Amino acid sequence: MTSSPTTPLAITGIDAMRGVGAVQAKGFWADAWGRVLSRWTARFALLWIGVVGFFAIFAPLIANGHPLLLRQLDADGNVTATSSPLVENLVPADIFLLLGALVGIPLLALPLPVPRVHRFAVLFIASVQTGVTAIVAAIVGVETWQACMIVAGASALPFLFVSPIERWLARIATVVAVAALVATVLGLSARPRLVNFEAYAEQEAAGEARAVFTLIPWSPNQSRTDLYLEPPGTLVKDAAPDDAGTPIGNRRFLLGTDAIGKDVLSQLLWACRLSISIGLVSTGLAVMIGVTVGALMGYFGGWVDLLLYRVVEVFMAIPVLFLLIVAAAVLPRNTYVMMGIIGCVTWTGAARFTRAEFMKLRNQDFVQAARALGLPLRSILFKHMLPNGVTPVLVDASFAIAAAILAEATLSYLGLGPEGQPSWGKLLSSATNTVGDFVWWLAIFPGLAIFLTVLAYNLLGEALRDAIDPKLRKAAA
Repeated sequence: MTSSPTTPLAITGIDAMRGVGAVQAKGFWADAWGRVLSRWTARFALLWIGVVGFFAIFAPLIANGHPLLLRQLDADGNVTATSSPLVENLVPADIFLLLGALVGIPLLALPLPVPRVHRFAVLFIASVQTGVTAIVAAIVGVETWQACMIVAGASALPFLFVSPIERWLARIATVVAVAALVATVLGLSARPRLVNFEAYAEQEAAGEARAVFTLIPWSPNQSRTDLYLEPPGTLVKDAAPDDAGTPIGNRRFLLGTDAIGKDVLSQLLWACRLSISIGLVSTGLAVMIGVTVGALMGYFGGWVDLLLYRVVEVFMAIPVLFLLIVAAAVLPRNTYVMMGIIGCVTWTGAARFTRAEFMKLRNQDFVQAARALGLPLRSILFKHMLPNGVTPVLVDASFAIAAAILAEATLSYLGLGPEGQPSWGKLLSSATNTVGDFVWWLAIFPGLAIFLTVLAYNLLGEALRDAIDPKLRKAAA
């Protein structure tokens, strides 16, 4: 029997005291993540969530009715100009998501001297700053470069105080750079858009242009009234063949069309963005409110706990779906309103979990030492106690994301979802047309997307719960 030259078969007591042959123990999160990945259900959940996230980011480049390349031709068939209508018609949200994926993923993956946790915190704060600026610009309705700069500068001021970068000079430089980038994108995109998808087919049919489309040559808002309820695989002939007999501009509806002639596959891919954003943003807002309220209840106790828990019980009694239905009747039907309502009502679970954990931690030695040192309350709650009591909140957040996605799909199924945005629930509601016929492709594909996404988040939450809870691990062993 052979043995490794670096690992002796027997060691003395002194060697054991020195750590010879000892295996370095994993950290808590590393061990928990390893246990999560050991389950095939969790691996499937992460794979499906990654697929949905990929299409949410890259849907404009995969499914778009604007040509990727448009070559203008003269009478002799020579190319006179080349443009990219697809790139020119990208909205700020498309550009921000693409930039975030192309810049953020490499920064997190590359082995840099800065810890990965710190890089993630910086990117998270930068993404929140970008999202807040874009929302404020959409609400205000900026149309000039000066307005974009003012909105970006005003929205960036609060992030000077929440940035995880310790050095003030680097913090200011980062926040200003993000604000300048956001203002530039908003300024370049602040122009009127006249969308006429049929013009490309007309130009091709007249021999005035040649268009090169992306993988799925249909936009989710592109409607053809002459092609309603077409079954999957329907071929559309937009132009006559060329001199060699090759068809020009022929496109296919891979998953068919809905009742008003919109491509089902493009709507499915673009709806990934709505589902992911609703789930993550509303749950993030709920976690922020719940952790803050729960930390105050658990740390102070007494009359503070008594008063705030009454507030928690009031919000627990509010039916979220009925509140969303009422809000859809009296408030603007957009994504921001839906995110805000779901986030401001569903924070009670995070508050109760945080309260229970903080009640167990408030008499621990490290908390008493922090008090004795005179640390501010914010530092004691969120820097010392929260990392030791956040695990149940993370498990609850996974289930909350699934519930938020299901609430959005239900509201869209009832016809009360965000206007002008593709949604899985809206597609599912079209499965029965006006004359009562059942359209199978409008029921199977969006229904399967909703089912798999909600199932994936629930499976991931169960895997996290089993990996984090020591009682469940002991029972499984």
